[in-house]
Amino acid sequence: MLRPLSEKGRFEAECRALAAADPVLAEFITSVGPCRLIPTPDPFMALVEAIVSQQLSVKAADTIFKRLLALYHPKKKILPRALLATNTLALSRAGLSRQKIEYMRDLAERWETGEIVPRRFRSLSDEEVIAQLIRIKGVGRWTAEMFLIFALNRPDVLPVDDLGLKKAIERAYRLRKLPSPERIRLIAEPWRPYRSIATWYLWKSLNAVPVKSEKELME
Repeated sequence: MLRPLSEKGRFEAECRALAAADPVLAEFITSVGPCRLIPTPDPFMALVEAIVSQQLSVKAADTIFKRLLALYHPKKKILPRALLATNTLALSRAGLSRQKIEYMRDLAERWETGEIVPRRFRSLSDEEVIAQLIRIKGVGRWTAEMFLIFALNRPDVLPVDDLGLKKAIERAYRLRKLPSPERIRLIAEPWRPYRSIATWYLWKSLNAVPVKSEKELME
């Protein structure tokens, strides 16, 4: 069985290892503080939210997801069977496109029929989980990797196609352009086996104080 990421507040050993392996990460770990990745209690809801969020700003996605949850008041919990029973008009009024409604129904059907059994994820490798998830309409590798990091808290996921990670690496390592997947893998090699945590810190670094240039540091 693969070891998941530690529970909230128990990343000290992982962060010490990353800080020792990479001085750039060491600075972010100090400035950002403890890693706050925690596993989600509801993997189905996590995938529904991931589908809602596709190609939307965080604010727009949050608004639509809240409207969707309101359809299932008072529990505010979306079950596969309940989603399948919800009519298209109600889902559309919540802000979902026809395409995303199709994606969610495909997800719910696979969940209901037992094609996807979340409790089995614990015994599967990252690539095996990804292979299952990308069978779902609208779920690609990026969405599956986000699920591994945020829902399952797998420790060593490196989403090389994520634009946020590319921008963070370009900025943090003072690159001239966005790095290729191959360059990201090379930079991230010292982060093993905690590349998920390193990725989380790099995402957080985008909201930190801009990195000073060498000239500014000398002044």
